[in-house]
Amino acid sequence: MNATAQPSLENQTALTARQRFTRAARCLPVDRAPMWLMRQAGRALPEYRKLKETYTFVQLVQNPELAVEVTLQPVRRFGFDAAILFSDILVIPEAMGQTYHFKETGGVQMDFAVTTKTDIEKLSVERVVERLSYVDKALRMLRTELGDKTALIGFTGSPWTLATFMMEGASVPKYSRALQLFREDPKTYFALAEKLTAAITLYSQMQIATGIDALQIFDSHGGHLAATEFQDASGRWTNQIIANLGGKVPVINFSLGTHGNWPDLIASGANVLGIDWQTSLAEARQLIPAHIALQGNLSPVLIAESTPEIVAAETKKVLETMRGRPGHIFNLGHGLTPAAKLENIGALAETVKGFK
Repeated sequence: MNATAQPSLENQTALTARQRFTRAARCLPVDRAPMWLMRQAGRALPEYRKLKETYTFVQLVQNPELAVEVTLQPVRRFGFDAAILFSDILVIPEAMGQTYHFKETGGVQMDFAVTTKTDIEKLSVERVVERLSYVDKALRMLRTELGDKTALIGFTGSPWTLATFMMEGASVPKYSRALQLFREDPKTYFALAEKLTAAITLYSQMQIATGIDALQIFDSHGGHLAATEFQDASGRWTNQIIANLGGKVPVINFSLGTHGNWPDLIASGANVLGIDWQTSLAEARQLIPAHIALQGNLSPVLIAESTPEIVAAETKKVLETMRGRPGHIFNLGHGLTPAAKLENIGALAETVKGFK
């Protein structure tokens, strides 16, 4: 149904954070824009850093009780409208047989790189849900903890973005192997993308069964592709996952650095498009149909390098840009960095809450 045909909020009781988020994701009227921040859990928070003195990142991810605690920390501190599961996109490769860990010096290291057809054939889709039962448990605990008050977001990486990590076997300055395979041997790349699409679909369906309110797909490396390559290498696989989920929850498609591909993104089937900080939100508002919600897009650099006054002013600019359009979820245009200042996050949160 067209958003303009929906009833207004007049004479209705105040919305809960969960209602505010889910309504905005469906482009329905809300009292104010809901907010959450990519990478809001961990990194910048002292309570998270305290846990990291005892536990590794992977231990925090794989222990449901600890994952729940880290997920809830930013919601308690800042009153965000949504919590997003504390996890990592690389749980999928691990569940398929490619273990990862985080190096002390920073960045990801995987036990091996996927470089041959034989490596791809060894990856297993069949036990992904079983091996990720710790995510299922954490999400069910979170749904109980958050109840009807706060929204809960699940997430996954896109097939393309996961392939770029899997083929390098580590975080690297330049991700080139997946791109080379796609260009030189697309049939083999497609075999990997097909397996990842199947695994991600199963994982996403598992998350939906726990009661999440939305699922975000991170295509963080989509911008590594030329505009003419994007759809075959990345877009088509993400679109297939969205179609496989059948509209059971809103899907947020965050494809970084790919907004030259507006027609492809609009046609993805996502309910919400994440807008990165490099993109004009005003332009996105004009180009994207009114039935698709927009998420974003304050620069994360501001949170790390400016003052609360500047953050408040820039937050208001984003909100003003979206004034009057149903379907805006306030967020950053990429994730919080470890250098993010707590006072700046607080200024952002209070500005969004108080915006009229």
